[in-house]
Amino acid sequence: MSIHANASSNVPLLESMPAMRAEGGDLCPMREVLDLVGDSWSMLTIINLQSGPRRFNVLRRMIQGISQRMLTVTLRSLERDGLVLRTVKPTSPPEVTYALTEIGHSIAVPVGALGEWAVTNRDHLRSARAAFDSTKIE
Repeated sequence: MSIHANASSNVPLLESMPAMRAEGGDLCPMREVLDLVGDSWSMLTIINLQSGPRRFNVLRRMIQGISQRMLTVTLRSLERDGLVLRTVKPTSPPEVTYALTEIGHSIAVPVGALGEWAVTNRDHLRSARAAFDSTKIE
């Protein structure tokens, strides 16, 4: 795979990557994945499942601000996409646990890289916003 870099740096030119190209009317792979995990509830659910299986109410307590309905919708979506496995033990009442699949665990690598970028650049982003907001005429 050849990734073109910007002439002034060694940063890859994202538009040249296969992940950014749509094929045959489909969404590009990047858009499809961003639609899948781009919302904060999905990412927070994945982060909280990374250390091991969790029961629904444990997850709900761990993810501050998420409603029962939103967690249900998020878990179903992640399960549908193969990132989360739902296991029901036939007890009374049934014990349901949620765990990341192998592909669900693999998303930690790119998310971790994005997190490192965020930590490195957060102060710059805040400064840029403050500078922009101070010059904005209302």
